[in-house]
Amino acid sequence: MGRAFEFRKARKMKRWSAMSKAFTRIGKDIVMAVKEGGPDPASNSRLRAVIQNAKAVNMPKDNVERAIKKASDKSQGDYKEVIFEGYAPHGIAILVETATDNNTRTVANVRSYFNKCDGSLGTSGSVVFMFDHTCNFRINAEGLDPEEIELEFIDFGAEEVFADEDGILIYAPFESFGAIQAELETREIEILSSGFERIPQVTKPLNAEQTADVEKLLEKLEEDDDVQNVYHTMEESTE
Repeated sequence: MGRAFEFRKARKMKRWSAMSKAFTRIGKDIVMAVKEGGPDPASNSRLRAVIQNAKAVNMPKDNVERAIKKASDKSQGDYKEVIFEGYAPHGIAILVETATDNNTRTVANVRSYFNKCDGSLGTSGSVVFMFDHTCNFRINAEGLDPEEIELEFIDFGAEEVFADEDGILIYAPFESFGAIQAELETREIEILSSGFERIPQVTKPLNAEQTADVEKLLEKLEEDDDVQNVYHTMEESTE
């Protein structure tokens, strides 16, 4: 198995652990998708992907429809995607993806978390190069062979394909998202969820005390409503 498999295994129990956080995140994704491509999923591939993700976390259909309707209102503000980069204690690189309707608030909050936890907020480009920007798709495994899927989707950018108890996962570079989504839909292969992740190229092992120092910062960041994802170069247990 490759880096994507180990990354997914280590993070599986952490991502979207709180249902309310998942719904907040998807609500923002819906707003950004509708503002970008309109409220009709048939003609808006980004919105189709968000709706699939909503189903994956059991977000009620009424909530999704209400969010789409609200996002279609011209008075509804938009969210801007902003990335923050910096370092936690012990030289661990941190990459924070946010979706905000108030950048001044978000900057102040993220900076305060780094300062309070003995970290340092860096400049744009200071750590992003340490992570590979990837896209991923989870598909229904029924009647499919992961090895065959990998061979068939190499031409569309797939780099790593593996199965777990929830389906088959396809990982590819960020820019391959559209091509793979279109091919899966053409073949009528059910997409259970999809998204983007940043996989650290190199990770750093820490002892228990050092890990606790980094976890303090990660927890503060992940609790913020403006934060969508937090990535780091600390080596995580896969147990």
